[in-house]
Amino acid sequence: MARKKIRVLIVDDSAAVRQTMTAILSEDPEIEVIGAAGDPFAAARRILVELPDVITLDVEMPRMDGITFLRKLMAQHPLPVVMCSSLVEAGSQTLLQALEAGAVDIIQKPKIDVTDQLTEAKIQICDIVKAAARVRVGRDGVQSARSAEPERAERPERSKHSGEPMVTEKKLTADVMLPPPTRHAMARTTESVICIGASTGGTTSLTEVLTALPADCPGIVIVQHMPEHFTTSFAERLNGLCECEVKEAADGDTVLRGRVLIAPGNYHTMLERSGARYYVSVRQGPLVSRHRPSVDVLFRSAARVAGSNAVGVIMTGMGDDGARGLSEMKESGAFTIAQDEATSIVFGMPKEAIALGCVDRIVPLQNIAQEMLRGAAR
Repeated sequence: MARKKIRVLIVDDSAAVRQTMTAILSEDPEIEVIGAAGDPFAAARRILVELPDVITLDVEMPRMDGITFLRKLMAQHPLPVVMCSSLVEAGSQTLLQALEAGAVDIIQKPKIDVTDQLTEAKIQICDIVKAAARVRVGRDGVQSARSAEPERAERPERSKHSGEPMVTEKKLTADVMLPPPTRHAMARTTESVICIGASTGGTTSLTEVLTALPADCPGIVIVQHMPEHFTTSFAERLNGLCECEVKEAADGDTVLRGRVLIAPGNYHTMLERSGARYYVSVRQGPLVSRHRPSVDVLFRSAARVAGSNAVGVIMTGMGDDGARGLSEMKESGAFTIAQDEATSIVFGMPKEAIALGCVDRIVPLQNIAQEMLRGAAR
């Protein structure tokens, strides 16, 4: 029996963006665009006719801005909403407010005049919409995982028009960024490094974990799937909430006790080591496991240079980014943790890692901070 398609409503005041988004989403055989609205009032009327599974919502629109509409929607008829915006540094705080108001995720509007970027945008937009469809949103804005649903297996896709296989981007591994770890045991040092990977639902989950840590926590490096520029505001917001220092990672930043480095959106971030000093390398590169930054890239780098000095944590998110890397960390002697299904917004990434048999502890969100500290102190 054919799987039910994900029904999407596009809300954007730009006719060109509506057309581009419709074309991008309609190419995916698992997604059906049921309509496109130019403003929130038209969207509200469309919702009365047919309820979508996911809404993509622009931030800046006439008559009513996207954040106001989002808050009204969450209060009256909660639905998974993905914010779609061309806002960069100046508007990233606004989009963080959208996440706090109940939006599931953020995507940047595709640049239709840049072929390479449009190709990557197609992959990321479709993946985020699929992840959003698996999130249940409550009236209080709190998101929870839907009942167990199998991950959609990757398979050859066929064009709805010709019946021929669609041309899809090859899913690259961390091999394109750095070689696999060697079998040589890494010498144990006095300092441990914690590496964390998260995706859908990770912004709220990471906030809970990091605010529970003491000011002298081990050095931490995080990959949270977010667009470029938004990680800067996310780090600044967390820095104001946490006892430890939180900042967006810059190339060459030292990993220090009491410091949390968040990989910048659109750049891979890797752990490096010089003597006893750990630092990060921030680089450009292709999508790995369909993401940039990629959790697999961070975790592999930790396996290569930190070995048993590392703790790997994989949290909520759709797909399998991070599973292979966590397995490599485990093989190199690291202590590994996965968020449990009950507290994961989307139990995709942790599930894949658990299936590989590379997880030492499976714990609920509220216990992750304590378990990380125990792992680092072993």
